[in-house]
Parts: sequence; structure tokens; C-alpha cells
Amino acid sequence: MPAGVRTHDVEAAPRRRSMGGVWDSAVTSYYLIAGATALLLTIGLVMVLSSSSVDSLSATDGRSPYAIFVNHARFALVGVPVAVVASLLPVRFYRRLAWPALGVAVALQLLVIPLGYEVGGNRAWIRVGGITAQPSEAAKLALAVWLGAVLATKRHLLHQWQHVVVPAVLGAGAVLGLVLYGRDLGTAIVVMVLVAGALFVAGVPLRMLVGAGLVAAGGVAALAITNANRVARITAFFSGDCDTQGACYQPYRGAIALGSGGWTGVGLGESTEKWSYLPEAHNDFIFAIIGEELGLPGTLLVVALFGVLAVAVTRVVRRHTDPFVQIAAAGIGTWVLGQAVINMGVVVGLLPVVGVPLPLVSAGGSALVTTLLALGVLLAFARNEPGAAEALSARAVTVRRSLAVLSRRGSRG
Repeated sequence: MPAGVRTHDVEAAPRRRSMGGVWDSAVTSYYLIAGATALLLTIGLVMVLSSSSVDSLSATDGRSPYAIFVNHARFALVGVPVAVVASLLPVRFYRRLAWPALGVAVALQLLVIPLGYEVGGNRAWIRVGGITAQPSEAAKLALAVWLGAVLATKRHLLHQWQHVVVPAVLGAGAVLGLVLYGRDLGTAIVVMVLVAGALFVAGVPLRMLVGAGLVAAGGVAALAITNANRVARITAFFSGDCDTQGACYQPYRGAIALGSGGWTGVGLGESTEKWSYLPEAHNDFIFAIIGEELGLPGTLLVVALFGVLAVAVTRVVRRHTDPFVQIAAAGIGTWVLGQAVINMGVVVGLLPVVGVPLPLVSAGGSALVTTLLALGVLLAFARNEPGAAEALSARAVTVRRSLAVLSRRGSRG
């Protein structure tokens, strides 16, 4: 053995190469996205079942205690195959779909004007033939893909502000304006985060982004102070002596839920706050119920899984060679991850209540299906990383051969 080389260094070298090989593998992004999505969806199904039964029982229509969960599971069963199909489509399909998708999304958002109805003070929902949907969810995905297409085409001209404004900012502004027509400021903030992520990865100069951010912040502030409900929420957030039976009731009960869970939680299904104390326990504040029932490990697991998604999206953006994929992936990633950060920030008391659900975890319908579809698009992008398609095909062949060998052995036995 060469002088100066310790035995344990030699033994550790293969392990380091093995770990490096896994991390540098062309399919790592794909498996990270798929694994994190599956685990978050599973946690969501379990926690929606746990947190929604009381609300279902207390309804006056005599429905089953599993009504909310069954509805959530039904949309999950729709969303998973949609995500699988989306993951198998080629990148060129999404590039060609960009303009038609945005057109359809804007048309659906326009339906809110004649057909919309209010939920929680926001006129953002439509009901057609007994089916309810939130068109802004589809608009977020369409906008991310569309921004990828238009910004990739003009990427060499983005140092000129007019090429940023036309058509990217104008198109995003149209979607944002329609969302704000329904007074859904929470979704509007998420859309702004999505647009910022896409513009940043596209290479728009930082000075333009800072200027646009200041304008957006001013717009959000103006919209907030012109709505009495929003003013009450913001005042409550910054107040040192807020009425816990009034404007601060929901965040106060959420803090109680998190504090009650402590280090280990009170046990799955054992929450007391879900007994009609904490509003939206199965939706916007489901993270608080996770903390109450599963304790700190449960909340950290959710945070870690979103962290895994963040790493995977970053890998796709950095490793892919197609600007369209890089920008669209950034838009989708900042949407999903930004919404998760906002939701968890509200629950732990770092942000005022804005009313956005926790992606994949909160009870939902159109939001769940659209989020799964968006993650399916990310999987399609990850499959298209350099070398990923060949690696996945090789592994599929290996699996089929292994199954064939096991089948022959079983038949002989």
C-alpha cells in the first residue's frame, strides 16, 4: 500500500464513488421528483382522512364521515394517471402546446365573470353541470409552459426591456388581472412568484427583476389596503395584542395545534383542534394538524420532501440543455415550492393568512389534479435530461428480464 494512504480511506473510496455515481446519475432528478410526489400525496391522503371526518359528520346534509376524504381520493385517482401520461409525452409536445394551452386557460378564467361564485370571499370558482373547478390552477401550469416557450425564443434579446414586456409580461399580466378580478390575492401572489422564477432562469437582468418586484409589491400593498378583510388579517398579523376570538382566531388555533403536538405528536387521528376548533383543518391549515398528530418529525418530513423537490427541480434546470425546459421547469418549481413555503409560513405564524393550500397535501379537487399534472410535466422534463431516457430504458429492460427469469423458475417449481 502506498505510504501515507490510510486503510479506512481506501475502504471509503468505493463508497464515495458509489454515492457520487448515484448523485450524478442521469435519472436522479426523475426518481427524486417521483418519490417526493408519491410520499407527499400519500401523507395528504392520510391526513385529509384524519382531519376531515369531523367536518363531514357536522355537515347538515347527513353525509358520510368520509365524504371529504372520498372526494379528495377520487381526484387523486384521476390525477395520478394524468401525471403518468404527462410524464411520457415528449418535450416538443409541450412546446407546441404552449400557446393553445394559455388560450384555453384564459378562456376558462374568463368564465369566472359570468359563472363564478364565491368561496371564502374569493370569486374564483365555477360550477358547470355539478362539477366545480378553480380555473386559476390550470392557468398557473399553462402560464409556466407558455413562458418557457416565449422566453426561450427571445432569450438573446431579454437584456432589452421591451422584449421582456412583449409578450411575456403582457401575457402574465393578463392572467394575473383575471385572477385578481376574483379577488384571489393568495393565488395572485403565487402567480407572481411563478413569473419571477421563469424570468430569473431565462436570464432577465437583475435590475429589471428588482424593479418589477418593487412594482408588484406596491400593487399587492394597494390591493391589500382596499379590502377590509385583508386589512384585518394584516393588522392582526402585526398587532401585538390581537383578538384571538376574532381576526387572529385561525392562526391562534393553528399555533395551539402545533404546540400541542410537541416533539412526538398526540398520535394519528387524535387531534383535538380538528373538532371544529381550527377552521380549514383539512385544507389551508392541514400542516398544523400534521404537527399536532405527528409532531416535529411529521412536519420536518413534509418540509424535507419539498426540499427534495427543490433539489430535483434545480437539477433539471442546471443539467438540461433546452432553454424551454429550463424556464418552464423553473416556473412550475417556483409555483409549487413557493406555494408550499407560503402555506407553511402562514401556519407557523411567519406570514399573514392569505388562503393558499399546501400542494399535494391539502384536500382539493382541481388544485390536486393540476398539481399532479404539473409534476408529471416535470417528470417528462427529467426523463429528457441528457442520458436519462437511455438509462430508464436500460433499467426497464433489466426489470423485464429479471421478471422473466423469476417466472421461469416459478413454473419449474
